[in-house]
Amino acid sequence: MRTITALIVLAGIVALGTPSLARDLTLPKTTADQLKAACAKAGGKFSQDARGYGCGTDCNGGPSTDCIVHCVANERCTAQVIGARRPRSVAEALTKPKRR
Repeated sequence: MRTITALIVLAGIVALGTPSLARDLTLPKTTADQLKAACAKAGGKFSQDARGYGCGTDCNGGPSTDCIVHCVANERCTAQVIGARRPRSVAEALTKPKRR
C-alpha cells in the first residue's frame, strides 16, 4: 500500500513541477493597424472588439491559437507563445523562429 501511495505522490509532484509548454510575455504598445498588418504578414486571424484587439496564428503561417497576441488600446500587449521562446516584437511572437 505504501508503494502505491508513494507513486501517486511522486506522479503529482512531477506533474506540478513540469514547466508549461506555453509562456506569457509582455510586448511593447502596438496599435490595431500595426497588429493587423503583422497578423496579415504572419498569416494569422485578426479580431477586434470593445475590449481590445488580437491575432492568433499556428506559428507557421496559418490561423490558429498556438501563438496569440492581445492588445488593449494605449497599453502594452500580451503574447502567448509555445516553448522557451522570448520574442521581442509582435511579428516575432506570431511566427516560428528561423533555424540557425
